[in-house]
Amino acid sequence: MRSGIEHYTTSDFDYELPPGRIAQHPLDRRDESRLLVLDRAGGPVRHHIFRDLVQLIPAGDALVLNETRVFPARLVGRKPSGAAAEVLLLRPLDRSAAGTGIPHASPKPASRPLEPTPNLWEALVRPGGKLKPGRVVQVADDLHVEIVDSTSDGSRIVRLVTPLPVEEALERHGRVPLPPYIDREPGPADAERYQTVYARERGSVAAPTAGLHFTQSLLTALEEKGVRLGRLVLHVGVGTFRPVESEDPARHHMHAEHYAISEETAAALNETRRAGGRIWAVGTTVARVLETVADADGILHAGSGETALFIRPPYRFRGVDRLITNFHLPRSTLLMLVAAFGGYAPVMRAYGEAVEAGYRFYSYGDAMAVV
Repeated sequence: MRSGIEHYTTSDFDYELPPGRIAQHPLDRRDESRLLVLDRAGGPVRHHIFRDLVQLIPAGDALVLNETRVFPARLVGRKPSGAAAEVLLLRPLDRSAAGTGIPHASPKPASRPLEPTPNLWEALVRPGGKLKPGRVVQVADDLHVEIVDSTSDGSRIVRLVTPLPVEEALERHGRVPLPPYIDREPGPADAERYQTVYARERGSVAAPTAGLHFTQSLLTALEEKGVRLGRLVLHVGVGTFRPVESEDPARHHMHAEHYAISEETAAALNETRRAGGRIWAVGTTVARVLETVADADGILHAGSGETALFIRPPYRFRGVDRLITNFHLPRSTLLMLVAAFGGYAPVMRAYGEAVEAGYRFYSYGDAMAVV
């Protein structure tokens, strides 16, 4: 571990985590997760319970939530040979998928020009070496997936073939796409617990996990105290699971993700700042949106589009004053963002203390607040 330097390698963001520290199930109650508080001004790390945020966030501050909703993106089926196969849908590539509620996007460069075929999606497939263009995965009698093409980054362009509306087909046959470090099949409870209580707009293949700790009663208590709630959307893509492979983080390719922040939200957050309040980002997804839309003076602007912003040390934050986040994978872009906000050495020390103190890590794990 290094400190006092301006350039960090990917190895600098590695740390040892016993496998037993990876949370495989959520707690019975969302807001009973532990909360590690790291003060950027110095002083010892403090240990709280998540619902203590009512005492920790002052009246007049703003708490910003990501309202994205995870959709049942994992399709499990079989090849014609009978061998098992999986397709993880990332995002639709044509307007015919508009009924899913997920914004369509332009495909990554394919090996040949694409015809305007309905129900095209970008996806990851397994086994990747076997599912080449022209192959088919049979998910159910009323749903199969045709592999149309490969993209420049190893994903696939697939077509969903179904007599049903696509949204209905996914609800009927799709599964919750739990992260790969959760070593079990999703159960009935995951359909509810792997969503925030304020999830609204479908489009993510992973939950914005810092928000999983909030209950409606906690949000109500914060509002009654005088904390303003702001809402935006960033649809989380598969890039959240991918480690940084290059030793030089600058060589890492960030996957673009769709975001939207309304005029109402931007105006409310700017007013909070003008009145002397602070902006609390709930999760790295919110932080990336706010930093994408903040100008050099820290003024936030409404808008929508795609962001591939990669925040890592050193970085000057303009749109975020406080950060609530989960504990993230080693060598990940998410950990790099947290280190950029809280300071490399303090954040890595806090991670070490969290491991020693028995905190639960990753999506269903505990949280930290960097203040």
